[in-house]
Amino acid sequence: MDDKSGYLVLSTGDVLKGKWLGKEYASEGELVFNTSMTGYQEVMTDPSYAGQIVSMTYPLIGNYGFSNIDYESLKPSLNGLIISHPCHTPEHYQSDFSLEDMINKYEVPCLYEIDTRTLTRIIREHGEVYGKLTSSIQDIPQKLKVDSDIVKKVSVQSITQHKIDSGNLHVVVYDFGYKHSITRTLAELDCNVTVVPFDTNPETIKGLHPDAIVLSNGPGDPEDLMYLTSNIRKITESYPTLGICLGHQLVAWAYGGKTKRLPYGHRGSNHPVKDLHTGKVMITSQNHGYVVDMNSVAMKDWRVSHINVNDQTVEGLMHSYMPIMTVQFHPEAHPGPSDTQGIFHDFISSIPAKGVTQYA
Repeated sequence: MDDKSGYLVLSTGDVLKGKWLGKEYASEGELVFNTSMTGYQEVMTDPSYAGQIVSMTYPLIGNYGFSNIDYESLKPSLNGLIISHPCHTPEHYQSDFSLEDMINKYEVPCLYEIDTRTLTRIIREHGEVYGKLTSSIQDIPQKLKVDSDIVKKVSVQSITQHKIDSGNLHVVVYDFGYKHSITRTLAELDCNVTVVPFDTNPETIKGLHPDAIVLSNGPGDPEDLMYLTSNIRKITESYPTLGICLGHQLVAWAYGGKTKRLPYGHRGSNHPVKDLHTGKVMITSQNHGYVVDMNSVAMKDWRVSHINVNDQTVEGLMHSYMPIMTVQFHPEAHPGPSDTQGIFHDFISSIPAKGVTQYA
């Protein structure tokens, strides 16, 4: 293979040299790092990474290949991938193609032999960092803020039914950039699942006759979606609701809370979270750059259900008298671990039986 030099030019003034994996595709985006040792396919296909250039801190990527069954969306949405060493000869019984095949098929800009340790230190030091993958060291990044319309670009454009069988609970998933593992998990729990665009109005939802709502994960700054809070308030006051990641943050905004940006985000599959009800600590999969400000939560109506063990940030909320629960982490557990899949079971258990009215 040809080893063509490429550069990651950062908004901090730093320049890191590497080599192109696949073709040369100039691309810009926010720089983030993910600490997962596995799950690189799920990371690449998670719509929450839309607009971002993702650096994998684990040094070898691609060693067990890529599978046709591990996609979290139809195609990657990330703006670039940074790795230390690619594996060209993957070994796994479910492997269907290699990292380079994935890069070439979807034209993902990718640099390897980058010093990812140095890059991680830069991101941790500066926090909000933007960069450009380029073949010219003089080509500096021009995009220096989060795209305020990024959710619109990754959401479905029309209502989509994933599983409909008469008699089972019907869950509507609001798509802010949902992962397919969410709908697969709901289907495995014998739920009928319908996915709707991120800005679907409450009247349309009423016509679908759901038993419950899931507000999905997604990319971007939750404050850019403030215009949706009235819809979200009406929806959550009408149906049992589970908010995941961005969905969790939007529920907080709908009830008077606020969010703030983390210094450098939580992204990986090794984040410890404490359930404040049971006292149990779980290892979770996370991908977010913003968190709910604990001081903004109306404690007379809400309680913090989970906190991050590392930095004490809010990881979950529970309403005091309505069946609304939210989590900042990813209970669908792809890429692993599976410690928090019980969240879905708890949510399903909170949904009234078919024909039973929960709300007056």
